[in-house]
Amino acid sequence: MLTARQRLVALTGGGLALAALFLFVGLAIAKLVAFGGWAAALAVVSDRYILGVLQFTLFQALLSTVLSILFAIPVARALARQRSFKGRIWLVRLLAVPMGLPALIGALGLIAVWGRQGVANQALAFLGLSEPVSIYGLTGILIAHVFFNMPLACRFLLIGLERIPGEYWLISASLGLRGRDVFRFIEWPVMRRILPGVAGLIFMLSATSFTLVLTLGGGPRATTLEVAIYQALRFDFEPPRAVGLALMQIAVTAVILAIIALLPAPDDRGLTIGKPVRRLDAGRTGARLADTLAIGLMLVFTALPLSAVLIAGLRSDLTKLIGEPIVHEAALTSLVLSLSAGLMAVVTALAIVRAQQAAAGGGIFLRGFSLLLSASSALVLLVPPIVLATGWFLMLLPAGDVGAFAAPLVATINAAMSLPFVVRLIGPAYREHRIRTGRLAASLGLSGWTRLRLIDWPGLRKPLLMGLSFAMALSLGDLGAVALFGSDNLMTLPWLVYSRMGNYRTADADGLALLLGLICLALTVAGTLPRAETSEDKDR
Repeated sequence: MLTARQRLVALTGGGLALAALFLFVGLAIAKLVAFGGWAAALAVVSDRYILGVLQFTLFQALLSTVLSILFAIPVARALARQRSFKGRIWLVRLLAVPMGLPALIGALGLIAVWGRQGVANQALAFLGLSEPVSIYGLTGILIAHVFFNMPLACRFLLIGLERIPGEYWLISASLGLRGRDVFRFIEWPVMRRILPGVAGLIFMLSATSFTLVLTLGGGPRATTLEVAIYQALRFDFEPPRAVGLALMQIAVTAVILAIIALLPAPDDRGLTIGKPVRRLDAGRTGARLADTLAIGLMLVFTALPLSAVLIAGLRSDLTKLIGEPIVHEAALTSLVLSLSAGLMAVVTALAIVRAQQAAAGGGIFLRGFSLLLSASSALVLLVPPIVLATGWFLMLLPAGDVGAFAAPLVATINAAMSLPFVVRLIGPAYREHRIRTGRLAASLGLSGWTRLRLIDWPGLRKPLLMGLSFAMALSLGDLGAVALFGSDNLMTLPWLVYSRMGNYRTADADGLALLLGLICLALTVAGTLPRAETSEDKDR
């Protein structure tokens, strides 16, 4: 359905996007290798402290994965079994909030709950426990990772459990299966297929965590590779050490991604004839008590930090903060950087998706090109943002003032960071749109600007805006690249919040965190709002 010219344009756009992405990432890696060579990597491998950092990185990621999944299984089972209580839909929506919340805001909420004067430790002290839970160190990192990753695992498991055909539950009820047997023969086989992919994803997210570890690490004994890279450049200024750490980080992420590629992906497919699902085991007293306990614990664990951020932010002097010039500057800088990153991510993702569609059904060269396009969008997963920032920091170091190049670099790194997610949002929508409208547009002879205005933009506006808002929210809450380049010349809202926390101005940090969270929430909501029907739509 594509003319030769349209195919050439699409393939050219994809080639340019591919070249730009590989050039940006490749130059950073080349600089890392050229600056210190593999000797730097060998030097850190023989360093006992660095080996300890690597061990801690993998250990906390493993514990975070296990705890997140162990917590998610009973919650997902409870929500799948209890389908009719009031407020269930809001509980399911609550699970999506931590996934879209900037890590720094989540850390502030967890400190308010689990800090020395937090609600949890006051309750433990009331119960007679003399030693409260420390939010800093390994304990705090695990709590934070479970807070962010448990909802992710729960949503994947819940999707799979809800796709179990209703006929299964009728058969289980007729056979008189009890709770343990239902789990063994019906629920566990479904979850067993989902868990490996989910566990790999959570392990990857925990191993490459930066903001949470930087905020809650609590010292050299609780440091991951990404934080060690940041410390080597920002505080110690030891570029060779940073290079070795960056190369080690690339090797670790490559191994993790290779293992994840061998695992089955999370799958929500199920066979059913469409009958309404009725869980006859939901009304049993034991099941209701267990489900109530699991859902209650999830609600308290998830909602308390979010409520703490809201309450602490409202208690701060928001009027004073909003009137500060530095807050205006940080907010404007954050919005400009996030908008730039979002536009770059959407344009690049659209070019990749269009080129993949144009290459479909082609010869061996085009099939190889399509596979390369698919791999390119996930390239940033192999080279984390802090590693990209390190490579470009070293490349620009001879120029003198690295801060002068900070803004475009941060925007580009954030665009690359959000690209895999934007491609996932736009890709299926674009393919479905082409299937529905391709033949009609070709028969009408529509192309170029006319097709874009009358067919492509109305049909793709919602997924494009969703991708833009998601990329902007992800960029707006990022602290990784900004932490390396942040200075008085580049002040963003996350960096301002972190700076106020470092200066023990917690009230200001709470107020700024609330403002940042509201902006991210507004962006997320704006991207999912249904569009109003225009007069042009009515005419068509």
